[in-house]
Amino acid sequence: MLAVIFWICAALIVYTHLGYALVLRLLLALRRRPREAGTAHEDLPRVSLIVAAYDEEEVIADKVANALALDYPRERLELIVASDGSADATAERARAAGADVVLELPRGGKIAAQNAAAERASGDILAFSDANSVWRSEALRLLVEPFADGQVAYVCGQVSFLDAEGDNLEGAYWRYEMKLREMESALAGVTAGNGAIYAVRSGAYLPLAPSGSHDLSFPFRLAKRKLRSFYVPAACAEEKMVPTLQGEFARKRRMMVGIWDIVVGERMISPRGYTPLYAFELLSHRLLRYLTPFLHVIAFVANLALLGHGGVYVATYGLQLALIAAAILGGQFSFGLLRVARYYAMTTLSIAAGLWDRFRHGPPAAWEKAPGTR
Repeated sequence: MLAVIFWICAALIVYTHLGYALVLRLLLALRRRPREAGTAHEDLPRVSLIVAAYDEEEVIADKVANALALDYPRERLELIVASDGSADATAERARAAGADVVLELPRGGKIAAQNAAAERASGDILAFSDANSVWRSEALRLLVEPFADGQVAYVCGQVSFLDAEGDNLEGAYWRYEMKLREMESALAGVTAGNGAIYAVRSGAYLPLAPSGSHDLSFPFRLAKRKLRSFYVPAACAEEKMVPTLQGEFARKRRMMVGIWDIVVGERMISPRGYTPLYAFELLSHRLLRYLTPFLHVIAFVANLALLGHGGVYVATYGLQLALIAAAILGGQFSFGLLRVARYYAMTTLSIAAGLWDRFRHGPPAAWEKAPGTR
């Protein structure tokens, strides 16, 4: 029984991080025709572009200028800045830069600010962006094109991280993630978006609890309503990346605090409403990823108990010890494989750390900027 447990855990870890990509490629190859997004709108829809901001006086004027410079008819674009209890000059600078609506809200968290802005918005499409994200001029046009298909309710674009000097490998990992989402989009729909550049049909917007996340909650909750979530890699935005791995760990840890409420509370884990293919994507890309730190612990303990049952278990235990050692040494030496091992260990640990924080302090509400990203 211990051997079965060990090999199942090991197989699931390898599958969710590497094997899933191969399965997606195979499924795409077996499709007779690729699944395409809707054609472009003959008349561009009215869009409300919402920027939730907390103490963003350093960048908010540039963000407003970037939004107003987009290649999109000005009369069809409403720019809303939702200041979430900012204690600095965020609201004043947003107004001076030309934002159409500036909401000065009490501190309630990012989701609360987005909910308030969505309620105030007049657009047919609600687009969202971070205050430190820079969109390419054509990004908004490309982002709204798939909404010509009435079944499409959510569309995310591609965010590129500007590599800063440091030891964070998030940029390389994110490029791999974007390839996975591109394949998912061509099959049953994406399982997650990103906060830098995305949009939702106004009639499909879901007001979330403060512990929710548009990136994670919208795709699966809309899938339960038989609506599609799409990825458009040509709709591009750029953001500064957190320069250090310690900063990335802290960022992901904060993100993971709400996972329990999303997976269990919002019933991501329930298969009811999903198509079989989307349920497969969600299990492979989301649920197994969130289980990875616990699968590692189970595999390690089971392997330890199996050390007297053959040389293969000595080898697998040695591999696990080598991964741990490489992750520790990666904090001292900037060698390629050691950095990869440390990045993997830290991002995996962030899931468990976020869950621990959730049960110690309750669901998240307020938000903080990641250091080095402005």
